[in-house]
Amino acid sequence: MEGGIATKSGFFLFLLLLLQNLLVMASKFLPSRLPLPLNSPRFHRLPSTNKTMIPIASFSSSSPSASSVDNSVRKQEEEEEEELQEKVAQALTFHHQTKHGFANYARGPRGLDWANQPNPFRRYISAPLLPLLHFPTNKPIVAVTDDAPFYSSLFHSLPPPKPISHSTISQLFFDSLALSAWKTTGFSTWSLRVNPSSGNLHPTEAYLIAPPIQSISDSPFVAHYAPKEHSLELRATIPSGFFPNFFPDNSFLIGISSIFWREAWKYGERAFRYCNHDVGHAIGAIAMAAATLGWDVKLLDGFGYKDLEKLMGLQFFPDFKIPSRPIKGKFPEIEFEHPDCLILVFPNGSNPFDVNYKELSSVVNEFTNLEWKGRPNSLSKEHICWDIIYRTAEAVKKPLTIQKGEFLVDQFKSSGICSENSYKGFTIREVVRKRRSAVDMDGVTVMDRQTFYQILLHCLPSGKGEKHRRQSTLPFRALSWDAEVHAAIFVHRVVGLPKGWYFLVRNEDHLEELKMATRSEFKWEKPEGCPDDLPLYKLASSDCRELAKRLSCHQDIASDGCFSLGMVAHFEPTLVEKGSWMYPRLFWETGVLGQVLYLEAHAVGISATGIGCFFDDPVHELLGFRGSKFQSLYHFTVGGPVLDKRIMSLPAYPGPSIDA
Repeated sequence: MEGGIATKSGFFLFLLLLLQNLLVMASKFLPSRLPLPLNSPRFHRLPSTNKTMIPIASFSSSSPSASSVDNSVRKQEEEEEEELQEKVAQALTFHHQTKHGFANYARGPRGLDWANQPNPFRRYISAPLLPLLHFPTNKPIVAVTDDAPFYSSLFHSLPPPKPISHSTISQLFFDSLALSAWKTTGFSTWSLRVNPSSGNLHPTEAYLIAPPIQSISDSPFVAHYAPKEHSLELRATIPSGFFPNFFPDNSFLIGISSIFWREAWKYGERAFRYCNHDVGHAIGAIAMAAATLGWDVKLLDGFGYKDLEKLMGLQFFPDFKIPSRPIKGKFPEIEFEHPDCLILVFPNGSNPFDVNYKELSSVVNEFTNLEWKGRPNSLSKEHICWDIIYRTAEAVKKPLTIQKGEFLVDQFKSSGICSENSYKGFTIREVVRKRRSAVDMDGVTVMDRQTFYQILLHCLPSGKGEKHRRQSTLPFRALSWDAEVHAAIFVHRVVGLPKGWYFLVRNEDHLEELKMATRSEFKWEKPEGCPDDLPLYKLASSDCRELAKRLSCHQDIASDGCFSLGMVAHFEPTLVEKGSWMYPRLFWETGVLGQVLYLEAHAVGISATGIGCFFDDPVHELLGFRGSKFQSLYHFTVGGPVLDKRIMSLPAYPGPSIDA
């Protein structure tokens, strides 16, 4: 048997037995869809998230009218609380139903309907098309230009902010969401993008909401980004007072939305997970490209779903009636765009400023009266509706947060350094535009221990010398919550580091909770040579290559790299405490972390790939997790890629005249 798992302790014996079960009896030992844990809302009411419940028996009042009013208030609070719990219950139901297991996978199409493969490019027909500028990808021979600093330098400090212009807006999109190449082999041709996507399906769309920009628009405007053309589609002009009344000078907004159908065409009901991974990848890509220009980014998370819908001009998609079960047919309304988030882009070093979400929401509400240009193109003739995706998307919509006060801008924190010379001297543009998702790993390439540590230092949220919790480093500073995602790591081929299972704690407030939740056999020891400010712990030494492969849907790519990992989220407690709308945000955080791993791998001269297919509960079984306190949301592998010489690369622009 491959793997050579030692049996010197109870833990190693467990690994051997588990591996045997994975190979022979896994379907009995680890069923794919375990019942919900006993602390799931399916079994009891969740604890209150933000209201104090008043027991009826303890309430009294001398005034009947006051009693009537208070009873009404209490009833309303109870109804609101019950609604919140039902939404969390729906998120948990979706999560457990869409787990892969050895006995069976999450529901999906039994084959790919190539005749109805979705068009990967959303266009708004008849909307004015505003071309953007293109930039050289390779660094100049003489020196690095101002607009393309070295990749690793951005983790130390940001350059002075550049003004908003046709050129800088063009550069932002060119280095974040544009096409990066075309590939062709035989009769097949397809495009790649700077931002990665599950299955290269690209459900993510982007919108620019900006003040007047010379050579783009004389008025403040909303535009859709068209990556195939590297152009903006002008959707509407907006009131002139919108930006000066609410946002600092030289700032603008980027909206992100998802078309679930693009991903569901291939992956079925699990597609909602992957769409949110891709939102995270896009956030990370935008944050890195903005940093090149001296711009900071932050989610404006006070907005609600309806506000985002109106701001991006998405309220005109026809209403979608969710069926009670998966059905196939013609559903053009299934191609609607689900607004995910809004990103504020502003000059690095800006002072804190006020954001009044209530007033903003009131102004945005009037956007429905604007003259919106263009109608969305059709993506497929026929569709399959996976009902649970849309039911869950409804349950995790974020409401407007009514608040007024300072929009806190965290001071930029430098990431840790232990091996700066691990990087190959690429510019940021070379890294982001030449990044590729490896389709196979060579099983030979090794990584130096210091390089491994350096990559992980860039995966931390709080910067060198800090206790890790608050997300202040690039690109995690774009997120508006403390870190909730950790990394359980299989080390396969790192010179100077024993093979085995390790754990990167990205929020050190969770450390003791993680120790209690995982197996008692785990050592939780700092590995040799580990930097003091890197919270990496060795759990157990063993050759886990075969185990990593089996856990990632039997894919060799998980065992043939230098290391692979599972991103573990502080899960159900986060949903209960903050609300169901945190469910997609946990996936966004994994996507941002995945984007860092993609870029780091390329910057040190190798490659990486996200792995969305893995057996959820067997991973939890290996770690010792019970219930839903911690859940694995995304897997990743980093190593030496195997290049397919049958596939030829073509330039991104101008590309072939096909929608691929």
